[in-house]
Amino acid sequence: MIKSKTDNWRQVEKVSRAALPEHIVKYIEEVLRGPEPKSQLIGVLHKVQGHFGYLGRAQMDAVAQLLQIPTAKVTGVASFYHFFRLRPSGKFIINACLGTACYVKGGSEIAARLKAELGVDFGETSKDGMFTLEAARCLGTCGLAPVIMVDNEVHGRMTPEQVPVLLAMYRTKAVGKKTES
Repeated sequence: MIKSKTDNWRQVEKVSRAALPEHIVKYIEEVLRGPEPKSQLIGVLHKVQGHFGYLGRAQMDAVAQLLQIPTAKVTGVASFYHFFRLRPSGKFIINACLGTACYVKGGSEIAARLKAELGVDFGETSKDGMFTLEAARCLGTCGLAPVIMVDNEVHGRMTPEQVPVLLAMYRTKAVGKKTES
């Protein structure tokens, strides 16, 4: 491990290790033993997001300290790439396709209905924590346009009237998962 020259390194290291689960700390230690550890930042961030569901400030600070990379660099990488989330997301991620085929066939109306039903804009999570709404430029299912994707499930030939029904279906799924646990 790279040792910092700061007077309080042991305390900083302790706090940083406590902010991350042990398997990620071990992964960072492996990375530090390999060539060019700083080039592994994206891989480390993927592991952190995989565990927490997003990249929180404390976790990004911990990664920066343990990899000995400036926090601004970690934050810059995390905010640059669209696949990193900086806020907790809902139980379900809804991607509304706004690509050409979907847009022409009413994708913008479906997006507007989703926003109205959920009370959010793109990039936000509903107050109940159930849904995060995202915009997609293309989901690659143009033959089913207009399309929305909830997690990994594609819902094609959507209409604005189907939106409340679909949301209710996922709310029911969430309640069913809770009772199974």
